[in-house]
Amino acid sequence: MAGFAEFMERALYDPEHGFYESGQAGRRGGHFITSPEVGPLFGAVVGRMLDRQWESLGQPDPFTVIDAGAGPGTLARTVAKSGPGCTPALRWINVERSAAGRAAHTIGSSQADMPDGPITGVIVVNELLDNLPLRLFDPDGNEVGDRRPNPETRLTPRQDQACAWLARALSILDQGTVVVIDYMSTTEAMANRPWPEWLRTYRGHERGDDPWTAPGAQDITSEVALDQLAAVCAPTRVADQTTWLRAYGIEQLVAEGAAAWRAGAAQGDLGALAGRSRAIEAEALLDPAGLGGFTVAEWDVPSPD
Repeated sequence: MAGFAEFMERALYDPEHGFYESGQAGRRGGHFITSPEVGPLFGAVVGRMLDRQWESLGQPDPFTVIDAGAGPGTLARTVAKSGPGCTPALRWINVERSAAGRAAHTIGSSQADMPDGPITGVIVVNELLDNLPLRLFDPDGNEVGDRRPNPETRLTPRQDQACAWLARALSILDQGTVVVIDYMSTTEAMANRPWPEWLRTYRGHERGDDPWTAPGAQDITSEVALDQLAAVCAPTRVADQTTWLRAYGIEQLVAEGAAAWRAGAAQGDLGALAGRSRAIEAEALLDPAGLGGFTVAEWDVPSPD
């Protein structure tokens, strides 16, 4: 019997039939959208974060940013559109396993795997670790495979691939920060709840069937056990996405957008329309019951000097 990790690997990443080769994941017309897909506001906030990191590192050139799990490259495009001050030094690398995702990249370089280090900069990973195959164990310690367990069964996750990803990301940073954005929990909390509450699927912007049904036709995603990541290395900072976005000035950007709307609405100015949309985007990004409730965990890597 194949383990669940092997089953999830095939269902999501098979080169011919895997869900992520459909080219629709993370798009407005696809099965779900992520924070960068809500609109350009998220990318503008990330641009402000990158400027702050660049300044704190002494304005290095090159300043490398890796978008791990870049999907169709929306974050790169929206950050570029916001025009951060670090742009002249910015070296942007999209890392996307899916060939369909890489084909859509238009900003920066594009590759299927993480680059070799050392680099100085920031590694951003938004809603990727929840999609990395994990192992599942029942209360008797037996590994769950490709057969659906009873929905009331308490399962314990082992997220070895997520932990290995973090270790690799930290190893290639000479100086900088790893920023992980995802919906997170703890191993204990997950093991004490029925598995359908934290091991979910999405299709057509709605919850799908159980993960064992229709492999390749729906996303499979799990809450990320922060304690397992912390066993690799303790995070420097942990906050919810609402707090993190506010720390980097989302409310100021919304206020600027409102001012642009008031100034240009009568003329039908495109900049005014874009400014007006910021309030709508912010509502989604800051919603504590949705994207705003995501966890942002950051790991700082100081200079070896």
